[in-house]
Amino acid sequence: MVTVEDPDDEATYRDALEATGYSLRVRELHHRMFRTPERDVHVHVWRAGGVEERRQLLFRDHLRSSPDDRLLYEATKRSLARWYRDANYYAEAKSGVIAEILARAAENEAPSSRVGRGA
Repeated sequence: MVTVEDPDDEATYRDALEATGYSLRVRELHHRMFRTPERDVHVHVWRAGGVEERRQLLFRDHLRSSPDDRLLYEATKRSLARWYRDANYYAEAKSGVIAEILARAAENEAPSSRVGRGA
């Protein structure tokens, strides 16, 4: 994940990412996704301090502290990767597990830093 002031202002970061070998693959309002030609690394660009940045960090931090959810996420991804070659279908298929893990992460989060508040 890369965070910037305005993801829609590609001029501030696109050249730097492309110079290191990434190519733009997704352009959505307030979000970009780049990946390597080998498709083995994806870099999402979000607004710094935004809800999506906090959600991604909450998910990452929870996986770091929860061996059970880390194993669940890994097993889900490995299983789905065998079935889905299209990244969009793969992403959709794992969304239920991600939502489940995020719900547990939010339950364990300190009340003052809850995702979705502010921004």
